[in-house]
Order: sequence, then C-alpha cells, then structure tokens
Amino acid sequence: MNSIGNKKKVFVGLSGGVDSAVSAYLLKEQGYDVTGVYMKNWSGDEFGIQADCPWEEDQKDAEDVCKHLGIPFRSFNFEKQYRDKVVEYFFSEYEKGRTPNPDVMCNKEIKFKLFLEKAIEEGADFIATGHYARKMTSDELQMKYNADEVPPRGRLHEVPGGVNYLHKGVDSNKDQTYFLYNLTQSQLDKVLFPIGHLEKPEVRKIAKNAGLPNAKKPDSQGICFIGEINVLQFLMSKIPVKEGDIIDIDSGKVVGKHKGVYFHTIGQRNGLNIGGTPVPYFVCKKDIEKNIVYVCLGSDNPALYTTEVKLENLHLINKNVKLDDVELQAAVRYRQKPMAGKLKKSLLEEGGSKNQEVITFIFNEPVRAVASGQSLVMYSGDECLGGGVIE
Repeated sequence: MNSIGNKKKVFVGLSGGVDSAVSAYLLKEQGYDVTGVYMKNWSGDEFGIQADCPWEEDQKDAEDVCKHLGIPFRSFNFEKQYRDKVVEYFFSEYEKGRTPNPDVMCNKEIKFKLFLEKAIEEGADFIATGHYARKMTSDELQMKYNADEVPPRGRLHEVPGGVNYLHKGVDSNKDQTYFLYNLTQSQLDKVLFPIGHLEKPEVRKIAKNAGLPNAKKPDSQGICFIGEINVLQFLMSKIPVKEGDIIDIDSGKVVGKHKGVYFHTIGQRNGLNIGGTPVPYFVCKKDIEKNIVYVCLGSDNPALYTTEVKLENLHLINKNVKLDDVELQAAVRYRQKPMAGKLKKSLLEEGGSKNQEVITFIFNEPVRAVASGQSLVMYSGDECLGGGVIE
C-alpha cells in the first residue's frame, strides 16, 4: 500500500458540502492520511446555466475545510470528460425520448472511475465520498448474519470470502445506493463511505462540534456537479422545439399542444398547460415517431401503472449471485420505497432462433410512472444488488 508510516492514504472527494467535509474529518480522526480533492467538472456559460453552477464558491468551501482540518487540498479538472460522458449522454437520451439519470452516470464515469483512477495514480490507497451508503466485506456481513441469527433460507446467498457488498445508508431518507448500483468489486475494494452509518442530523452535529466552516451550508438539490437548473431551459438550449399534440389516452381527444416529446417524462404533472379538468392530467405515454404526448386524468389512472419493466445494461455488484426468479425488491426512482418482484431472463426468438436475451423485472403489484432511461435498482433487504437502465 502507498502510505506514510502505517497510515493509509485517502483522497476524499470534497464537493464543498457538509457531508463530504464530515467524511474528511472522520477519516482524519480515525488516523488516515487524508487529502481533500475538489473535482472541477463544470465552468463557463454553456447551455445558459453558469449562474446556477457556483463551482468557485464550492471549491473555496472545500479548500476552507482542508485548511481547517490541516490537510492538503487538491483540485482535479474533469470538465472535458464530464461533458463527454455525462452532459452528452444527458442530451442524447432526451433526444431519444428517454429520461436519463445524470447522477447515476456521473458516479459511474467520473467519481468512481476517473477520480478513483487518478487518486490511485497519485498515490492514494483509497478514495472516500460523502455518500449515504455502507460497504461491507464478507467478514462483516457474516458477522451481521450471525448476530441477527438469520437462518440459511432467509439469506439471498452464502457469503464467500473476499467479496464486497453495498448496503443502504442507515438514514433511510438520505440513502444514495440508488445512484451507486454500477459499482464493481475492484472499485469497492478502494472506496470508503465514512458517513454511511450516520443519520443526517448526526452529520450536522459533528460538523458543528468540529467547527467546520460549512457546517450550516444547505444541501444541494441539483444535477451532480452542475447544481440546481431549469431542466427544460437546459434541454431547449440544444434540442429544437417540435410542436405536437397532447392526447387524452382514454378518450383519444386532443387536449393540448407540447413543444417536443423530449421535454416530457412519464408521471409528469406540471408544465402541460391543460386546465378545466376536475383532476389533473399526467403524462402516461410518449410516441416519439409521431411526436405525441399521451396524458391521463388522475394520479391513480391505470395508464400510469405497469408490472413488467424491461432492462438493459444489467449490472450486478456480486457476479456470483444468481438472481433469476428470486424474490427481490426494486426501485424505479430515487427515494422510492423498493417494491417486491422477481428478475426474469428469457431468450427472444428472431428468425426461428433464440439469440437475444431479454431481461425483465416483474413486480408483484403495479408500480407507478416507470420512465425509460431511468434506472431500476434491486435490493435484498438493505443490500443493493445492482440494477439496469429501464428500456
């Protein structure tokens, strides 16, 4: 290991926020050799969002945290890669009529790929982030099973040695494993989540007691590294307006006009500009080729629900686990309570031969507002198993 004396060296990704700042503080208290790193992934005024991207303020906050803790400060510039891997993906998916999740892609391509690779190259043993998630080793998981006295049939799998497991953060309101389902075993080997065992109020209290300069800074609610933006304005800066009909899926009547199928997502209520109905309209279907947005009346309309969700780019954190036809839980959006169902794999017949694998998650009960391009993330209790992109 690269270390100073017997201290393991950790590069902590500092966003300027309190969660990552407390992560750095806790690691230093635990005796690690800590370096704070701000990832600069966005600047300039492209797409009209510069005013909403306070990177200079965030970088200063990160630097101030390092000064307070007496640890080195670094800044890594990934702007080009962020545009290529995250922003272009964002636009490309919307142009296909899908609703992408840029934070999932940011974690996959930037934080746990580029940042991790550069940190290791620069001499770090680990990277750490302020995500609300927990990594558990085989030994830790076995101890948990033993303590809980879980019978063998109550486990999804046995616990082979040398395997990492991703578990939800203790704070159910802040758990971020939904965004981390693409993590691999080799990445988990090198990743630490220092606050995964804490709830948010505890993190704030630690920050205050440690005198961290950003202890009272509000949480960011925007796109990873860009911040809070007007998504419609962001999309319209590159995707041209293409007006079309909004049709009531039950009556078949045209009830409004839209500026482009791309700008709407399944389950959307606001921004349709349709009034005079006893209950609101919701987007329930999109026809990209015909440029039609279909809507339905009421939040509980059957047109908003489905039980079968096709997946692409399926990723399993533990490749040895066989999930076919096993009772699991899955979420189709962040902060949704995972619902019970099973993963099914089948072969699609083309030209008389079965040569294309079809992966489907079948829920026990209908799930609302499933949007293509978002991620379906699977769980077994607190363990995040992986997931895929909704096709």
